[in-house]
Amino acid sequence: MSEPIPREAQDYYSQGIETGRLFRGHGRIELARTQEIILRHLAPPPGPVLDVGGGPGVYACWLAGLGYRVTLVDALPFHVEQAREASARRPDSPIAALRVGDARRLDEASASVEAVLLLGPLYHLTERAERLAALREARRVLRPGGLLVAAAVGRYASLLSGVAEGMLSDPEFAAIVARDLRDGQHRNPTGKDYFTTTFFHRPDELEAEVREAGFDLVDLLGVEGPGWLLPDLEQRWADPDERERLLQAARAIEREPSLLGLPPHLIAIGRAPA
Repeated sequence: MSEPIPREAQDYYSQGIETGRLFRGHGRIELARTQEIILRHLAPPPGPVLDVGGGPGVYACWLAGLGYRVTLVDALPFHVEQAREASARRPDSPIAALRVGDARRLDEASASVEAVLLLGPLYHLTERAERLAALREARRVLRPGGLLVAAAVGRYASLLSGVAEGMLSDPEFAAIVARDLRDGQHRNPTGKDYFTTTFFHRPDELEAEVREAGFDLVDLLGVEGPGWLLPDLEQRWADPDERERLLQAARAIEREPSLLGLPPHLIAIGRAPA
C-alpha cells in the first residue's frame, strides 16, 4: 500500500502551513461552518469520536472541550506533536489519545466509536480506490447508526481562488487550474504556494463515494458559501453582525445543487447502517 499521503503533501504540511490556517482569511468561515454542521448531527457527549487526519488538533481540542472522548490520528508525526502540545495547553479537557496513523488502516476495533471525522484524508488520497478504503475503514469502526463527517475540496476551488486573487495571469497557475477542471487531479510542480497534491471532488463524486462505501447519505453541503471570495473578508468578519450575515448566506445556499461548486469545501454527512 502507498504512503498515507503523497510525499510532496507531507513536505508541504511539515512547513507548518496548517497551524493557523483556520484562524485567518476564509479559514475562519470554514471553521465556524464545519463546527456548526458537526453539532447538528453529533450526539451529546461524552461519546468516543475519532478525528482522522486531525492535523494540529483544532477540531479535536474543540470537541474535547465540549466533553467528547476524542482520539486524533494523523499521517504526519509533526501534526500529532502539534496536537499533543495544543492538548497540553488544555489540561482540564485534553484529547484522550493521539497517534500517527493511516486513514485506510485504523487501529480501532470494529463498531467502537460514535463518530468519525474525515476532514482531510479525502483531499490527499488521490485515487478513488484509496478514498473508498478510508471511507470503508470509517464505516468499520463506527457503531451502527454512527456518524461520518467527510470533507472534500471542491472541483472549482482553484479556479475561483485564481479569479478572486488575480492568479490566473500566471501561466503556470492557469495550467494547474486547467488540469483541476479536467480531472480533479491538482498537482503543483512550480515551487510556488499553489497548494499540493490533491483530488478536487465534484459534489456527485463525493456523494457516490460515500454511498459506495456503505453509508446512508444524510446530507451533502457546501461549507463556506459566497463570503470566502470577498476581498475585504477580514474587516467584514471582525464585525459580529456582518460575520453572522456571512454565515447566514452560507446556510441559505448550503444545499442548493446549482451552487455546490461555489465554496472551496464540501461536507458529506453519512450514517453507518443501523
